[in-house]
Amino acid sequence: MRSAHIRVLHQHVFRRPDLRRRLPAAGFSLLELMIVVVIIAILASIAFGSYQHHAVNTRRAAAAACLQERTQRLERFHTLHLSYPDAAGAAPILAECGDGVARHYQLSLSAVSARAFTLQAVPQGEQARADTRCGTLTINQLGVRAVSGTAKATPAECW
Repeated sequence: MRSAHIRVLHQHVFRRPDLRRRLPAAGFSLLELMIVVVIIAILASIAFGSYQHHAVNTRRAAAAACLQERTQRLERFHTLHLSYPDAAGAAPILAECGDGVARHYQLSLSAVSARAFTLQAVPQGEQARADTRCGTLTINQLGVRAVSGTAKATPAECW
């Protein structure tokens, strides 16, 4: 009788159906983690390229705005003095455009006469390497805009 009780107890305790079932493992497998890492790397490479493109365009737009601001200042000077250079032949002092423009573009005033001037923004460093499409931005006293990039970009695309 005692062996019958032990057998029933043994079946009841050690062979319970719920003990034989395995619970699902918690966490992620290595394969799942590697797939997530690859997806994140692909998205990061796309985002970084897009960021670089927008940074180049933003710096170019800042340089174009600076050239336009300087053009307006020269026109105001011309309105008061009827000449772009002053009586001593010196061009007026132009406002600084900010450190962001100065780090990426060299701004210059050239071909100054009583009735004409040319302003240029020449890209420097990383901007010159990244913005070969538009290159140097130029504007004159008539408001004619030009670009000198390697690609056949129009001034409307770059300004």
